[in-house]
Amino acid sequence: MTEMVTPGDVLGNAAELKPGKGAYVNDNTIYASLTGSRHIVSPLPDSLDQRATVEVTGHKAHGLIPEPGSLVLARVTKVMARMASVDILCVGSKAVREKFAGVIRQQDVRETEIDKVEIHQSFRPGDIVRAMVVSFF
Repeated sequence: MTEMVTPGDVLGNAAELKPGKGAYVNDNTIYASLTGSRHIVSPLPDSLDQRATVEVTGHKAHGLIPEPGSLVLARVTKVMARMASVDILCVGSKAVREKFAGVIRQQDVRETEIDKVEIHQSFRPGDIVRAMVVSFF
């Protein structure tokens, strides 16, 4: 049976297991460093350290996911009166594997004089923008 884990999940005790790919040790506890399946790999018969290795195999199709606070690069796809639709291309400096859509709302363009922001003068389809993810909806 494979167990799905996420970063920070406890995988075991470092006295009984050793960390492999996708795992790290902190205070004698082994934690997952990525999202994926937890696996125990038996030691080789001639190995000096006879502890089994615990590792996390990441989901191949799963790449970076934008989350609140992430800096993203996005391409404007549609401009409307009060918002612009975007497709997120990168999270930080890494390209995303899956398609993520976003919206830049009129009130998120600048902090002051929000009512004076004209989206059509700020964005055009095809523009590449750097933005911070504020929330999911």
